[in-house]
Amino acid sequence: MRPRAEYVGGSCRTGQTARMEETSDRQGFAEVRQASEDDLDIIIEQTWQVAAEGRWIGTEVPFDRAARRERLASALADEPAAVFVAYASGAGGPGIVGHIWISMAPYGVAEIGMLVVEACRGKGIGKLLLRSAMQWAAAAGAHKMALEVWPHNEAAIRLYRAAGFVEEGRKVRHYRRRNGELWDSVLMGRPLGGAQ
Repeated sequence: MRPRAEYVGGSCRTGQTARMEETSDRQGFAEVRQASEDDLDIIIEQTWQVAAEGRWIGTEVPFDRAARRERLASALADEPAAVFVAYASGAGGPGIVGHIWISMAPYGVAEIGMLVVEACRGKGIGKLLLRSAMQWAAAAGAHKMALEVWPHNEAAIRLYRAAGFVEEGRKVRHYRRRNGELWDSVLMGRPLGGAQ
């Protein structure tokens, strides 16, 4: 059994809420930047940590860390994809506290997947990551963004709705979890730019 990984590089400040600034990808104690090869091990460790919670992302533990690293490295090198990380400073020093992955389909839809480490949720990190992904997707020529989210992830659904995403449907009893349960997912989308 792997030991549970703590937030690598420190912790988010207790009680501090990040403030949104209109012209910057910086928010209170956090900023977003494009991920690099040097970030991949931390991203994979945090994915393991969030997956081990068993409630928020589709990935379940155990997963093949080498294969995940290879897919992320490919996304960093591939033009129709990107990975951004949220970098925050806390009491223990700065570090990565979440990431968002964007993949552009040939038909112009940018699909996303995101996670934020437990200690930093509810502080505006997801909002900052999402805004960066939306800017990247628009600049890359996407006419729409799409995602799937578990129906019980109410905080994420509120975040997506506030950013202009709408529910477009559901996959009912679609995903078999390792414990045998069948989970629904909510499909959400948002047009970009002048797309109607």
